[in-house]
Amino acid sequence: MSLYGTIDTAASGLTAQRLRLDVIANNLANATTTRTANGGPFERSRVIFRPRVSEPYWRSPFLPESLDNGVGKGVRVVKIEKDRTPGRLVYDPTHPDAFKTGKLKGYVEMPNVNVVTEMVDMIDASRAYEANVTLINGAKAMFSKALEIGR
Repeated sequence: MSLYGTIDTAASGLTAQRLRLDVIANNLANATTTRTANGGPFERSRVIFRPRVSEPYWRSPFLPESLDNGVGKGVRVVKIEKDRTPGRLVYDPTHPDAFKTGKLKGYVEMPNVNVVTEMVDMIDASRAYEANVTLINGAKAMFSKALEIGR
């Protein structure tokens, strides 16, 4: 892989992880939102990544085809999807969004956002971001050393 290819791969990771951090921040900001424009509690969002691959590439004859995913060229965001799992029910009959009738009378359906899970995801995304920054800095240092050798 070329030096610029390395930086391009890391840059795609930076972009993807920054978007992931934005989505996590949105989830945390709406962790107590019980009414949205669609009329229900907030639904947690999550980012789906897929690898970027380029064709054609050299494939080892010793690696089974089922294990070969191609040469990685970074990551791309495929979509941001909603998590459709139901939220927890909290008994609060004074809440304006509480069920008025039925078996769930007095209960409020809260968003399906778990703050602990979101914080773990945030730490994971920030560490991945840091790893990509470190990779770019290492590639820049190697490039600078290569230029010094040429002098």
